[in-house]
Amino acid sequence: MNLKIIESEKEYQQYLAWADEMFDKKVSPETPAGEKLQVVLLLIKLYEDQHYPIPKPDPIDAIRSKMLDLGLKNKDFVGKVGSKGYVSAILNKRKPLTLELARLFHNELGIPADVLLSK
Repeated sequence: MNLKIIESEKEYQQYLAWADEMFDKKVSPETPAGEKLQVVLLLIKLYEDQHYPIPKPDPIDAIRSKMLDLGLKNKDFVGKVGSKGYVSAILNKRKPLTLELARLFHNELGIPADVLLSK
């Protein structure tokens, strides 16, 4: 396989099939074939990023999901964000997510800033 930038869906499928074959053979990363596989995976990622972008989640949905994962409730943010009603209004999208609040949720929940600022 000659390595080059993937320019079509057909080439993309060929690269995927080759990568699958290398994984099935359990190629070691330290071998020439393993190094070639690493380059192929980068080319596949580049193609996928250009042709199959993954949209960023809604910031409020990301906050709610992370809260659920961590077992947090709205009341856990009352002293940090404001009143219980204000926290509820933010999480129900009735109030805007300000930069200050995005920073707070980033620090408290570890949500990437680009997700919180994506809208």
